[in-house]
Amino acid sequence: MQHEAPPDHLARFHDDPDHADDAVGRDGRPLGLVVGNCQAESLRIALGDELDLVRTPPVHELTRSDLPHLTRLLGRADVLVTQPVRDDYRDLPVGTRQLEALLRPGARTVRVPVIRFAGLHPHHAIVRPPSDTSLVPPLVAYHDLRVLSEAAGHPLPPTAPAAAVREIARESLEQLRRREAAHGTVVVHDLFTHPDFAQMRTLNHPGNPVWEALAARVADALGIAAPPPLTRPLLASVHAPREAHVIEAWGLADEPRPDWVVDGRTVTTGQVREAHLDFYARHPDAVAAGLERHAGAIAVLAGAGAR
Repeated sequence: MQHEAPPDHLARFHDDPDHADDAVGRDGRPLGLVVGNCQAESLRIALGDELDLVRTPPVHELTRSDLPHLTRLLGRADVLVTQPVRDDYRDLPVGTRQLEALLRPGARTVRVPVIRFAGLHPHHAIVRPPSDTSLVPPLVAYHDLRVLSEAAGHPLPPTAPAAAVREIARESLEQLRRREAAHGTVVVHDLFTHPDFAQMRTLNHPGNPVWEALAARVADALGIAAPPPLTRPLLASVHAPREAHVIEAWGLADEPRPDWVVDGRTVTTGQVREAHLDFYARHPDAVAAGLERHAGAIAVLAGAGAR
C-alpha cells in the first residue's frame, strides 16, 4: 500500500526516526518546536535562527499518523513554544499539558496566547456552526456581524460611533488578558494600547510589529538573543477592509480601504455580503450560533452598549 509523501516543507517533521540523529539538532543549536494554529508558524519564523525550530503542522491539521513524529521530536527537544491547547484536542493527545509531559527532563516551555484583537475590525467575528465547527463561509473566513444580523432580520447600522469601536476593543483586550492569565502565557495585550492597522491584518492575523514584539518577549523568556527584524510580511494573505469610522475612532492617518484583499486580489464587501447571505440561508445554525456567541458585541454595535 502506498502512502502519500508528506509536503516538502514538513520533511524534517516527518523524517524517518531511524535517521533522526542526522535530521535534527545537527548544527549544535537547541532544538525546538512551535505548536499552535496558523499563528505558530509565523512566530517560528519571527524567532529567527538562534534556535533550530522544526516546522510543525498546525495543531488543527495534526492526524494520528503524525503522533509518532511529534512524540519523537518532543523527546529530543530543548524548547517547546506553544499556544494553549486543551487536552485531547480533536480526539488526539496534543493538549499543551500532554505535549509538555513528553519533553525530556530540562527542556523549557514558553506559552504564548492566541492573538485576537477586534478593535480595528469591530464588526468581524469568528463563528463555529454547531453542525460542523470546521465550516467557514466562502470568500473570507470571517463573519461580518452586520451581514449576520441582516440574515437574522435585525440589521445593524453600517458604521459604529467611536465609543462603540473603543468598547469592542476594550472587551477584546480584556478577553486577551484573561487568556494570558489563565494559561500563564507571555503578555501581549499591552501592544494594543494605541492600535493601528500595521498590527492586525484581520481579526486574528497579526502584522509584523506584533510578531517582532512577541518574538522578542519569547526570546527573553528563553534567555536567548533577541531575533533580528523581519524581512518579509508574515501571515499576509488576507487583509480586511480599513473602515473610515474605525480610522476616525483611533485618529489614524490611514486612507479607508472598503474591500478585502485576498491573495493579492480585491474581493468587494458586496461580493462577501452576497456570498455570506447565501451561506447563512444554507446554514441557519451559523446565524443562531453567531447571535448567541457575539450578543454583547452586537448590542454595542446596535447602540445599546456604546458609551
